Amino acid sequence: MFKIISDGSCDFSTEEVAKYGLQIVPFYITMDNENFLKEGIDITKDEYFNKLVADKNLYPKTAQPSPQDYVDVYEPLLKEGNDLLVLTISSKLSGSNQSANIAKEMMQEDYPERTIEIVDTLNASIGQGLVLREVLRMNEAGLELADMAAKAREVVKTVRTLFTLDSLEYLKKGGRIGPTQAFVGGILGLRPILQVVDGEIVSLENVRGKKRVLNMLSSAVVDVLKDTKNDANISIGEIMSMEDAEKFQAGIESSLDVKINNPITSVGVTIGTHTGPGAMAIAYCRKYEAI
Repeated sequence: MFKIISDGSCDFSTEEVAKYGLQIVPFYITMDNENFLKEGIDITKDEYFNKLVADKNLYPKTAQPSPQDYVDVYEPLLKEGNDLLVLTISSKLSGSNQSANIAKEMMQEDYPERTIEIVDTLNASIGQGLVLREVLRMNEAGLELADMAAKAREVVKTVRTLFTLDSLEYLKKGGRIGPTQAFVGGILGLRPILQVVDGEIVSLENVRGKKRVLNMLSSAVVDVLKDTKNDANISIGEIMSMEDAEKFQAGIESSLDVKINNPITSVGVTIGTHTGPGAMAIAYCRKYEAI
């Protein structure tokens, strides 16, 4: 018997967490560098992003789960006789994976007979969520823990995540770009297209106009998946832009002649702090059976 755990960067909704019986290890948010709130427990996504919109001078930061946070989740499950499969945000974006592994070492001293498999998704938000969705599909198909972990690591290699922002302001606040670059980009109405590559976020292009950038994202994904659409799992993410996300998804479904079964995801604070409200993302991967 085993349980599936993910850190909060997977951005699964509360309803999905309950539906699948998942255990989530949340990230922390601080708005004053003194008080730290657990995402999804002490503050919801909506509350957080509404605060960002209401207070333009707010400079929130996120903090990774500690090893003790993982221990607090691991230990009761191990005591019940469960093995564990743990998914984390990219180790190149956060120390959450390191915390998960430190906690594993701590727990294996007390529970040497139990197995803890930790998978670095080399992604975040909906990209990480796609790996988790494939794991859940494997679980429903009855795969054993070792096979699931191995196949999950193969799925990780196929994940591609692209996203764009409404504003460069939050990248500036987070120190990802300089104030001059943000100012010029704002004047020109530029929207960056970013991608997760080898576990890190890289800038691909700056495009003028929201409609144009979404068309470019859609065309790029459709072009890649047109011949393998039935072997792909696709997910859409958004921050306070559900209407745009629904239109974006409908366009991709029409162009590919497929149905995207995953619910549109509300992106959480681990990525959303740097992207801000209005961000849109798309991720895809190969289904585990097609690898």
